Amino acid sequence: MRRVVVIGGGIIGLAVAWELTRRGNEVTVLEKEDHWAAHQTGHNSNVVHAGLYYKPGSFKARMSVAGNASIVRFAREHGVPVQVCGKLVVATTEAELPALRVLAERAEANGVPATLISPAEAREHEPEVTCVSALRVESTGIIDFPGVCTALARLLSEAGSDLRLNTAALGIRPGSTGGVEIATGDDVLRADALVNCAGLQSDRVARLAGLTPRARIVPFRGEYYELRPERRHLVRGLIYPVPDASLPFLGVHLTRMLDGSVHAGPNAVLALRREGYRWSDVSPADLAEVARFPGTWRLARKYAVPIGLDEVRRSFSKRRFAASLAKLVPAVQPEDIVRHGSGVRAQALLPDGSMVDDFLIENAPNQVHVLNAPSPAATSALEIAKYVADEV
Repeated sequence: MRRVVVIGGGIIGLAVAWELTRRGNEVTVLEKEDHWAAHQTGHNSNVVHAGLYYKPGSFKARMSVAGNASIVRFAREHGVPVQVCGKLVVATTEAELPALRVLAERAEANGVPATLISPAEAREHEPEVTCVSALRVESTGIIDFPGVCTALARLLSEAGSDLRLNTAALGIRPGSTGGVEIATGDDVLRADALVNCAGLQSDRVARLAGLTPRARIVPFRGEYYELRPERRHLVRGLIYPVPDASLPFLGVHLTRMLDGSVHAGPNAVLALRREGYRWSDVSPADLAEVARFPGTWRLARKYAVPIGLDEVRRSFSKRRFAASLAKLVPAVQPEDIVRHGSGVRAQALLPDGSMVDDFLIENAPNQVHVLNAPSPAATSALEIAKYVADEV
């Protein structure tokens, strides 16, 4: 039996721990917060992605399509709320039609059930939507990702795994007789292998272990609104725009949640600390680290004007945010939306300023580091876990 320490108690860390446990390993999970799914997993849109956006053959494409099935199956087996409701990706202008057709072709290449439909057919699904064409994606769903984490933690506990909340990894070094040693302040854990699933802190954990990761985490905050209860009838399911291929994010969209509420967003602005969910969450040390990294400035030269400025303006203006939503559903007005909350995306950035598009997993002796796992990582968690367990 091998002893493995997993750092990070989000959905990736817990899924990896469960997969390793199922394979007969003795697993310890370290989470620095006082509860599971404290950051990215607990602040995302809870969408089960289908896999249509991603380059055929990429980790994201393969793992999201397989993960779509496996995460829904896991939820149903373990009593976690989930609905496979489908979604619409809508082209609101003729200029967006070529990109919509590319998405349809990519969906076919990735094995995603999706069909191009007319405006009239789109309104059968979403009566308030406006479009010139739409892509109906059948396998997209909504799930309780924190609930998945609760189920995974329960399974791990029942299997005898060592689950440690309020426990940060403070030092990592090779073991004196092999393996790896992890200092937590109160203890030094000795293990045969280490898996880093620390999300927003993943590059820092890698450096703590003596690696020089080729990517740096730069945090982007996504802010959400929700429709007022009396306006929820405007959206039946999920409505997405056609993404701009030149931009790294999908754009604001409308999502009906499991409880019937309708979330709108997110936008994308630079977070002022690694785990900064508000403009008032500021870390001078985190900002200095971002400023020292050359990739930040190269990214800024590419996107800051006008795209970045538009995102910041939308962050402070309900009117601008509502206008973005009204491109999809014209009936949405500024008075129909209220602020809901934010999430922070751990975006891996290269020194040349390019964003790492695919999942990024790097190995070192007795170590596996998950260094980039943005959306659709939660959808793909059980598949990422299989890959990581193979690497271990």
